[in-house]
Amino acid sequence: MTDQYTNEPMLDMFIFETSQLLEQLEECILSSEKTSSYTESSINEIFRIMHTIKGSSAMMLFNNISTLAHSIEDLFYYIREAKPEIVDTSSLSDLVLEGIDFIKVEVEKIKNGNDLDGDPSGLINSIQEFLSDLKQKNNYDLPVKSDEKTDTEKQQFYIKRDKLKEKDYNNTFKAIIYFEDDCEMFDIHAFTVLHNLKDIAHVILHIPEDIIDNENAEDAIKTNGFKIYLKTDYTNEDTYDFLMKIVSVKDVELVQLDEDDEELIQLIDNQNQDQDIEQDNVKVPVIVQENDKVESENKNKDTHVSSTQQSFISVNVAKLDKLMDLVGEMVIAEAMVIQNPDIQGLELENFHKASRQLSKITDEIQDIVMSIRMVPLSTTFHKMHRIVRDMSKKLGKEVQLIIAGEDTEVDKNVIEHISDPLMHLVRNAIDHGIEDAEERLNKGKPKTGTINLEAGNEGSDVVITVRDDGKGLNKEKILKKARENNMLFKNEADMTDKEIFNLILLPGFSTKDKITEYSGRGVGMDVVVRNIEAVGGSISIDSVPDAGTTVTLRIPLTLAIIDGMNLRVGKSCFTLPTISIKESFRPAKRDIIKDPDGNEMIMVRGQCYPILRLHEILKVKTDITEFTDGIVIMVEQNGKYFCLFADELLGQQQVVVKAMPEYIRRFKKIKNLAGCTLLGDGSISLILDIAGLVNT
Repeated sequence: MTDQYTNEPMLDMFIFETSQLLEQLEECILSSEKTSSYTESSINEIFRIMHTIKGSSAMMLFNNISTLAHSIEDLFYYIREAKPEIVDTSSLSDLVLEGIDFIKVEVEKIKNGNDLDGDPSGLINSIQEFLSDLKQKNNYDLPVKSDEKTDTEKQQFYIKRDKLKEKDYNNTFKAIIYFEDDCEMFDIHAFTVLHNLKDIAHVILHIPEDIIDNENAEDAIKTNGFKIYLKTDYTNEDTYDFLMKIVSVKDVELVQLDEDDEELIQLIDNQNQDQDIEQDNVKVPVIVQENDKVESENKNKDTHVSSTQQSFISVNVAKLDKLMDLVGEMVIAEAMVIQNPDIQGLELENFHKASRQLSKITDEIQDIVMSIRMVPLSTTFHKMHRIVRDMSKKLGKEVQLIIAGEDTEVDKNVIEHISDPLMHLVRNAIDHGIEDAEERLNKGKPKTGTINLEAGNEGSDVVITVRDDGKGLNKEKILKKARENNMLFKNEADMTDKEIFNLILLPGFSTKDKITEYSGRGVGMDVVVRNIEAVGGSISIDSVPDAGTTVTLRIPLTLAIIDGMNLRVGKSCFTLPTISIKESFRPAKRDIIKDPDGNEMIMVRGQCYPILRLHEILKVKTDITEFTDGIVIMVEQNGKYFCLFADELLGQQQVVVKAMPEYIRRFKKIKNLAGCTLLGDGSISLILDIAGLVNT
């Protein structure tokens, strides 16, 4: 959610709810298309979603969205009621998906504060033509929907709420308003009621009072109704008719009150004492199973929630980010207190006891906050179904997408950076990798190509793999293009297969001779590399001719706080992620050997491992150059083991990962460093990139 609408909760809510509904709708369409049929439940689901989007967008004055949604709703109303036997499911899916794309674009404009200038008239005409053709083929028509509003009825609008002015009115009423069960966004509809009443009545108060910012308001309204105390010159019958004409209102219980009514007097007294209604005055809803029916005569009865029942609230993402920042600052402050040089060496039993308790609490808070920020990859993965579907149709290829590990969770900030890379990788797999059906059959392959999208956890990283069973990468063609564009960084004969494959990651590189809608510009893989590196991740490519290509993304589980081991090299301090460390030791001179190329190795329990001198790699001056005078740390990355040589270990602590300053990243590409952190003594430690060191 952008910051532009942080003071517009109605807009925030509309954007969030509509985006969620569009995702559900797209998934429903794609699932139905796979089976080449629309079930009764899927038709009802699509109708419900479009009905909700139509009502909420009309209320927000987004008329182009509302008009389009209304057109799609009419189409599925006919399909639901007439149950036509002859339906072109492919064309139907195309129309609805095109409508989804249109609404997505308009919602994005709302996020960015731009005007909604999209014209849906062409698409609406196509929908109407499809509906007309459907009626003609099935020789069946339906009467106009009974709940359809006439043009003479007053349009409902979203207008910012103003304080209502009171005047003398003759009648006082208590109204309890119940909305349609499938209308969604009950709080928005309650707001609409208040807006409509302001022209004919003075609202004394309503329960719940805070219908926008109160996360429980929607459930309370859904279960108990929206209670309003109002004064008006309208009669009982006229007030009832007025309220029933409001969109999505199902029923109204209206009771006329006297001026000296005890209930009203008590409520006004409470309001005068405190403008905010206490939480006890708002009935908290009970979660009821779908098969349980609540009788209408029990609607007004108090509902209580057991202490064991869970409740859920939605929280603005900006608040989570702020909370994470504060937790990070708390971790740093804790380190500053515990590692304060003024208390080092002092025997302070009570202090150390209190510091251990503080560390325990800090760890628990961190774990909870981190878990709140973790979101599954399922939503991002399922978006790829749409990419596969659209490209398969346009390129004339048969491709299936198989997803595994979609429940793997990552930090929400990581999710935002991997959506575009995955899209480009899937597109490349279909466009470059998967062959035409005829070519696949000639090679003895199945007619339908397969793309596997998998995710899983490895240590502190999440590994995402995009694998296809296509023709693989052509090394000769890659080398030829690199040669023509002067992209070779070393002698061709000395390049490994991996180095050759990695050439496709360079900016501007493309093996396509002709620019198409999907490829040929040389920007796709460049976007992948930039986004993955932005979150401290890495990418590797492997390919076998006529067997397919595998692209592996390795990204950190979180970008916030890690357990780190601080070590010293010369006068500088560096931090290693603890999860990558297998052991540390001071080596014996007899264990140090050299291979025929002069590379230094160390023998550990009968196995040889390469040694990397950190002072040489990082270009740091140090007096400790003999292995027996320093410390060796064995680390692991992608199943590869190697050793790092440093001056000494300084100790373990939780560190807050900070990105390298922009001015440094702008002028110089930082190798072997994943970020930086602030230590307890106020000094800065650079966090080592294990993946980068492996490839050194």
